[in-house]
Amino acid sequence: MMLILLPVAFLLPPRTGAGEIVGGHEAKPHSRPYMAFLRIQEGHNYKRCGGFLVTENFVLTAAHCRGDRISVTLGAHNIDKREPSQQVIPVSRQIPHPRYNKNTFNNDIMLLQLAKSAELNDVVDTIPLPEEDDTVELGSVCSVAGWGRTSPKKNTSLLHEVELKVMSDGTCQEYVQIRHFYRPGMMMCVGNPAEKKAILQGDSGGPLVCDGKAQGIVSYGSANGSTPSVFTKLSKYLCWIQKSQRLH
Repeated sequence: MMLILLPVAFLLPPRTGAGEIVGGHEAKPHSRPYMAFLRIQEGHNYKRCGGFLVTENFVLTAAHCRGDRISVTLGAHNIDKREPSQQVIPVSRQIPHPRYNKNTFNNDIMLLQLAKSAELNDVVDTIPLPEEDDTVELGSVCSVAGWGRTSPKKNTSLLHEVELKVMSDGTCQEYVQIRHFYRPGMMMCVGNPAEKKAILQGDSGGPLVCDGKAQGIVSYGSANGSTPSVFTKLSKYLCWIQKSQRLH
């Protein structure tokens, strides 16, 4: 079995990331005003990721969503249309975690500084981050949203969402595809494979939302949803986030 590298639009051996919404449904338009759509240029190619607005001029996403140039679209539901609600803002600075490891996905987190501040309103707004001592109880049902694929061969331009159950660290360590890369305490194990719900290509960088707070960032998972998905655990990176914002 192959793991998928979330930001890419095709499978890469031997591991690739996770990013599509499988087993979910279309979100109510503009019900998640913090969601950001990232259009990423790498050379002559383009890829997509998700992200989320944490201040008027900073978006959080996954470090593996880096590129030569990134533009952020806020206030979107259908990213194939230029909706009046949309704000398209270029990224002036990409700030990946300095210890991000592209082979293991350790520290898969990145701040994007916007070229100008977003205008906050009913459809563009920030989402709170957790406190350092926040914990998400096992069995909690949290949600993920994104513009990733809804099946291995089906793209969507509409924001979709899915509810996923928080699993134990030990659950992810039971899967041979994950155990060598999973870091208990720094990552979150999310999604029961038996429920046939998953995130795969295109949703990388989006938030795991539990009780109104962003608790994780979509990092990686299996290509067919046969394992839980892995999220970067936000509560472990609050000091880095705050320091990086102050320095830029």
